[in-house]
Amino acid sequence: MLPSENRLRRREDFATALRRGRRAGRRHLVVHLSSGTDPHGSGESASPARAGFVVSKAVGNSVVRHRVLRRLRHLVRDRLSGLPAGSLVVVRALPGAGDAAHDQLARDLDAALERLLGGVRS
Repeated sequence: MLPSENRLRRREDFATALRRGRRAGRRHLVVHLSSGTDPHGSGESASPARAGFVVSKAVGNSVVRHRVLRRLRHLVRDRLSGLPAGSLVVVRALPGAGDAAHDQLARDLDAALERLLGGVRS
């Protein structure tokens, strides 16, 4: 599970990340990253990075979608510390993600984040 302060819950936050953020696509997923301050926060620049996930029915049935979601949550949780403070991340699973192995999803996520962050991740 992601800690409560690291979860995207509001529709507006998802929309901000999707519309204003940069996008990097890979074979099994697309990552949207919007850097900057939290639009709904108290103006603090030290707000944590937050992540949300989109796993549609195109990925598979309920069991497959939830397995993909759990894998993505676990992968993103380990990478949140390397994201800029206040950034919003949305990971959208593509139809092939249901058949992908855990390490394939990890490689796709890492490659997408490296592209979005320009290789400056710690």
